[in-house]
Amino acid sequence: MTRPSDVIVVGAGVIGCAIADEIARRGASVEIVDERPAGMGATQASAGVLAPYIEAYEGHPLLDLTVRSLALYEEFIERIVTDSGVPVPYRRTGTLDVALDEAEWTTLCARAEFLTRRRVPALLLDAAATRTEEPHLGESAVGGLLIEEHGFVAAGDLTRALVASARRHGAQMIEQSRVRRIIRDNGEFVVETDRGTLDGDALVVAAGSWSGTIAVDGITTRLPVRPVRGQLMYLTWSGTPLRRVTWSRRCYLVPWEDGSVLVGATMEEVGFDERATVAGVRDLLEAACDVVPHTWAAGFLGARVGLRPGTPDDLPIIGMSGIVANLMYATGHYRNGILLAPLTARVVADWLLENRIDPALTAVSPARFGL
Repeated sequence: MTRPSDVIVVGAGVIGCAIADEIARRGASVEIVDERPAGMGATQASAGVLAPYIEAYEGHPLLDLTVRSLALYEEFIERIVTDSGVPVPYRRTGTLDVALDEAEWTTLCARAEFLTRRRVPALLLDAAATRTEEPHLGESAVGGLLIEEHGFVAAGDLTRALVASARRHGAQMIEQSRVRRIIRDNGEFVVETDRGTLDGDALVVAAGSWSGTIAVDGITTRLPVRPVRGQLMYLTWSGTPLRRVTWSRRCYLVPWEDGSVLVGATMEEVGFDERATVAGVRDLLEAACDVVPHTWAAGFLGARVGLRPGTPDDLPIIGMSGIVANLMYATGHYRNGILLAPLTARVVADWLLENRIDPALTAVSPARFGL
């Protein structure tokens, strides 16, 4: 494949912006187009948790991808902050996964054994030790698993920094421009938007939940990406803060240094409905209070909603189309968009610009859906 000189990235969420920045940094011309401002899709309702081992199980292809991406985060954040001049809050203070009954405790024990085999630093705690580790936990906690490698990042700030870095490397951001259709003309992509057309040698579809709505000439199979609504609650905390990300089966709590706490997140199959609901907020509040009763004393700042891009097998779709030349997919990241951003940007740029294909992409190839 000839190295493209002009790349169009459709989608300005964290994935699209990370890809655009990586491609621009390597010297190619990049245009990012989105109907919304950057980061206003699923990214706006992300708590930015970086925790590949929370729901990990041995042999799942997503595990190796998320672990690899987490290993890139230190350098990724340092470079983006330096290149953009935008500060990005980022902490690697670990996560505490809390069991509230014996069945959940059994699951934590099995995960601890798995992490031991992988030589991942983790500490399995009984009920008393878990409450010592996090004094805000209620009496219902029967045990916990502390995973030191985990952390969190401010998703909105990260996306803004990626946009600033990409622009500094020459990328152009075209906001509030809806993609109507994509055609091929003399070997080039012509992207028709409601504000004119864009031309490029290569195209990256990174539009999250909206990826399946984009018509591409020559592609008759619909991209199987669906929206899954996630509601995220914003609280103001009083008194002693939580020590780290605290996780339970029904929710997670992310404490920030400004005294706010993010509580997430629902998973709702409601199509493209982006409303915050009373039921969603109630469910999050009840789940948070079950694990951390002090949540009842918190102040309520509001709720945000994002539509996560889900796929039939819960794996992202990353790779070159087998039907249309120079068409790359990078979508369907579901709940792992923030975590997978560094690795996705790297492997997409490697393939698109240097014809280097990462073997791990076989499991997430668009070919599994006939694309």
